[in-house]
Amino acid sequence: MAEPLVGPHGGSPDIRDHYMVLTRRKRMYGGLALAIFAALMASGFVLAEDRNAGGFRDGIANVFDFPAQVVGEAWEKADLLPGHLLHFFPALVETVNIAAVSTLVGALCALVLSLLSTRGLARFPRLIPAFRRGMDIMRAIPEIVIALVLIFVLGGGPVPAMIAIAVHTAGALGKLFSEVNENASLKPVEGLESVGATWIQRMWLGVIPQVAPNYLSYALLRFEINIRASAILGFVGAGGIGYELKNAMSWGQGKFDEAAAIFLLLFGAIVAFDQISGHLRNRLTTGGRA
Repeated sequence: MAEPLVGPHGGSPDIRDHYMVLTRRKRMYGGLALAIFAALMASGFVLAEDRNAGGFRDGIANVFDFPAQVVGEAWEKADLLPGHLLHFFPALVETVNIAAVSTLVGALCALVLSLLSTRGLARFPRLIPAFRRGMDIMRAIPEIVIALVLIFVLGGGPVPAMIAIAVHTAGALGKLFSEVNENASLKPVEGLESVGATWIQRMWLGVIPQVAPNYLSYALLRFEINIRASAILGFVGAGGIGYELKNAMSWGQGKFDEAAAIFLLLFGAIVAFDQISGHLRNRLTTGGRA
């Protein structure tokens, strides 16, 4: 019997040639995608440059002028900084409250939506696509758009911000929770079903204990994001420290020391909650091990 032909790398010529064809095709597609990306970036920059009120190249030299004015005025009025920090601290607490409530409400909605949109766990399997598209819509609409609509309806304040962030949180966490659910073991669910447990009992006793650490980890991460989002929404009149920052910056010179104090409060809060939630996530997912 004739021996099969062997290529220089130990494989048959047909297999090696096929592999080389696939490799060249992959490189061609990768190069084409990179070229398209570069073309889009260049065209986008040119379009933005043409539509902008001033030229980017002309204005790049002034990028540090505003921060320099804020820092300079804050340094001149450094003795007033402690008073400003105390004055704006309640606004920071309001921002954190908005983030906390919206995260809690959004996470609870996401829990229900994720269970209803997970194959093998859903109460209504035929409605899984509907629940998934609903979550897609909730996280596709930016919080600021929802907040602007709600401010028009409800007026300014923390309630529109809380609802807007909660809606977006439900869509984002619902997607993450559903992916966690897909890795859960179905044996406890099947055992509970065999003894006549209801759907809620099967989910609460058979699924939630398995996925709770990951749920909490994702919720804490989302809480960090929502603190930033609630501060940004303050710029459109949704309350919190963002609203105070908008007023200080809109006033201009003479109020830059207040803007600097708000920046310090916001930066400190974000760093603190990042560290705390990161530590808690580590304990939840790894038991405190590095």
